[in-house]
Amino acid sequence: MNAAHASVLRELSWSHVFLVLAVLVGCRLLIGCVHWGVRRIAERAPSHRRLLILRLSPIAKLLIGIAGIAIVVPILIEPNFEDVLALFATVALTLAFALKDYASSLAAGVVTILENTYQPGDWIEIDGAYGEVKTIGTRAVHIVTADDTEVIIPHARLWSTSVFNASSGNRSLLCVANFYLDADHDGEAVRRALIAIAETSRYRRPDSPVTVVAAEMPWGTRYKAKAYVTDSRDQFALITDLTIRAKEQLRAMHIAFARVPYAERKGD
Repeated sequence: MNAAHASVLRELSWSHVFLVLAVLVGCRLLIGCVHWGVRRIAERAPSHRRLLILRLSPIAKLLIGIAGIAIVVPILIEPNFEDVLALFATVALTLAFALKDYASSLAAGVVTILENTYQPGDWIEIDGAYGEVKTIGTRAVHIVTADDTEVIIPHARLWSTSVFNASSGNRSLLCVANFYLDADHDGEAVRRALIAIAETSRYRRPDSPVTVVAAEMPWGTRYKAKAYVTDSRDQFALITDLTIRAKEQLRAMHIAFARVPYAERKGD
């Protein structure tokens, strides 16, 4: 940075340094309090309000960060428009080369929040990782898988990969239970049985339809029972319920399950 730009900076006293540190620490503490408070309120709120309340967390953190920068900059820099603009241009150019990937993640994070690509509470899949969105940071999204594993994915992946959002801000999502049966059976009876079992599941959303899709494979017949779950967090409970009760019913109907002598090929 040249002398002209250096002259833009104030002569900092210890009071200025302490004030800047106080603002930074205050912003950090405020962000933590907001995150804790929003999640606590969301868990106590009615179910249909939960995702709407969780949506406030990333927006509040973004606004707190912008407010912190707006407070700190006038403390460090003389408020001369031309010099400040030139200084910011120099710093921005330097950071653009040094932190290109990080800046890309930050930009993608802002786009994610503004476009609402995903939000806390959504179930998404990125690069094969499927889980519930817990936190949307400025650089990365934190998701927790069904195995209770936290996966941190930089927002920059938004530019180069597909994002699969199973819930898109809704409480419910579509669940699919797969069944692999020997080809020699009454297909219509199986379809009716799977529909009846899905309709009586306590996890299914009452007003949602149930569909069954069948396809012939070289090793037998594959069925997919599709139903919407009441709450996205119960999706695996619904799939387990359908699988166990349908398996019992199919055995009672004396229908044999398929025995695959070779690995199922991708796309089958």
